[in-house]
Order: sequence, then C-alpha cells, then structure tokens
Amino acid sequence: GGQHINTRAGMLQRMYTRWAERRGMKVELIDYHAGEQAGIKSATLLIKGENAYGYAKTESGVHRLVRISPYDSAARRHTSFSSVWVYPVIDDDIQVEYNESDLRIDTYRASGAGGQHINTRAGMLQRMYTRWAERRGMKVELIDYHAGEQAGIKSATLLIKGENAYGYAKTESGVHRLVRISPYDSAARRHTSFSSVWVYPVIDDDIQVEYNESDLRIDTYRASGAGGQHINTTDSAVRITHIPTGIVVQCQNQRSQHKNKAEAYNQLRARLYERELQIREQAANAENATKTDIGWGHQIRSYVLQPYQLVKDLRTGTTSTAPSDVLDGDLDPFMAAALSQRVTGEKVEVEDVD
Repeated sequence: GGQHINTRAGMLQRMYTRWAERRGMKVELIDYHAGEQAGIKSATLLIKGENAYGYAKTESGVHRLVRISPYDSAARRHTSFSSVWVYPVIDDDIQVEYNESDLRIDTYRASGAGGQHINTRAGMLQRMYTRWAERRGMKVELIDYHAGEQAGIKSATLLIKGENAYGYAKTESGVHRLVRISPYDSAARRHTSFSSVWVYPVIDDDIQVEYNESDLRIDTYRASGAGGQHINTTDSAVRITHIPTGIVVQCQNQRSQHKNKAEAYNQLRARLYERELQIREQAANAENATKTDIGWGHQIRSYVLQPYQLVKDLRTGTTSTAPSDVLDGDLDPFMAAALSQRVTGEKVEVEDVD
C-alpha cells in the first residue's frame, strides 16, 4: 500500500495539527521520516496547551482509512491502517512509588429496605476500623462522610496512616453481615443487614520511572528526508530501545546527534510514564471487578449479636464469642488468619451462622 499508507500517516499528522491549532495550542514537529515516494512513514508532534494530554490521551490506537487511492491508475478502493500513540510530556526521571504504610477504607451500606438499621451497621464498621487503628497507634482521618437520613451513615471513607497499615488490613475488603434485634423495630424482631468494606492503599502521586542504562540499546543512523547535506551525511539520528518493555523511540529532526539523543530520552521517559499510568489503571479496574453485590451469599464475615453472640469469618473459620470486643477493634486474629490463608493458599469449607 506504499504511497497510500504513507499519505494516510500524513493525513493523521495534519488532523492532529489542525485540532491543536483550533484550540490555540502550539504544535512543534520534533521528528519526521519521509515516505520513499510520497507522504510520511512516521512523525512525532509536540503539542503544548492547556490540558492537551487530557483531551487527546484516548486517541492512541489504530486508525483505518478507506478511499480510492490517487496513486492507483485503476481507481480502485484501498484500505490502509496507521497507528497513533499519545503520551504525556514529563520532565523528570521516574520511579514508581507505592506506599504500603497508608490505606483508605470505604464503608457502604446496602441499598434497599432496612433504612436506619443498615445505616447504623455502616457506622459500626466505621467505628470498628477506627478503634482498630487507634489500638495500633495509627492516625485516622475521616475524609468522606454521607449521613443516613435518620440515623447512622450511608457511606464513609477513612484514611489510616501507620506502619504497615495496608499490609494488615488489606484482607478486610468484602461484605460484612450483622444479625441483631434492631433498636428501631418496635416489635423487637431480629434483623439482618449487609455493609460493604473496601480497603485500598494510598498511592504516592509522584510517579517516577527509573531505568538502567544497561536495559537500553542505542542505535545511531543516517537521517532521511530534507535537511541539507550535513543531516544526510552523518549518523545524527538516534533510536533507543528499552529492552525489558520493547518500547522504541527515535529522533532525527535535529542536526546534532546530541540533541536527537536528548529528545529520544525525553520520549522514552514519557512512554515509560504512560505505561505506568496504564498499569495502574488496569490494576484499579481489576480491583473494582472483584467487588461483589452487597447481600446474602457474598459476605466474608458475620456478626451475630442476638439471640446469641458470635463473630465468624467465612473464609478462614476464625470465630470470636465476644462481638463487642471485635466491634471495638479487636480484629487482629481475623486479619492474621486471612493473611496466612493468602500466603498458604489453603481453602476451608465454612458454613455461615443463622
């Protein structure tokens, strides 16, 4: 598809240039590889403007063009494909930082009937995790709160700061079931309610990517296209391959190999940064996919206050006959058993309590 494909790449270059200009952004052509007969093989645009990456980041992908090629004397219809890769401009070398010390805990009530009783249950969970953290000398901050219409809460988010906080509490995510005689039922009947807990680590906003020079393969070659005698007769173009990820960047737009190399390094850092953003987004989506319905059959732990007293973890079988202590933050035995199970992979059959 030679000329037709090369022309398609040029059309994309013009399309994004025009889009940026329409928004009053500045556009700079920082790398360009001309086609053998027409159009371009590849080009790199630097677009500077307010929220430029925020608008354009979803444009990455393969773009398909169907048309009657002006280079086909038989006037046949041709299909061509061109790839677009959008990534942010960054200034610093980067290393990913992940803070396992701090965590956030979200508590949500189930929707539907149960009103005050369910809202109170969510509030009990909020207090339980607050007391657990305080027992361990951790700092607790209430960063989001939605009150119930008459009592309790609809949802709340706690920020807990302390040594290995997330390491201890990460197995607490799931549905928690409470059985008790509701103080809001004049007939003193036993009620069952469900609330969801979601535990996730605090991620440092400073994304920094480090790479080893030994992981890079740097090639120099003779630049192609316009640029005069000097640019075409010296190995001024630079290509850098990041071997662990397979990311390849190149630059030949400058006469100086040193400048091309510096620009290629900038592109590599940006590509690695974008890759890390994608990894984090995929991880967050995977975590969200593990969330279950807030209801029967999904609970990880049951708390029975009446007519008898028992707390039972349905994953490990760990129990306590002192639910008041558990609700006051005595969670370490449950956390330790769940963490041990995660390490060993051992599964046990546990029946829920009535």
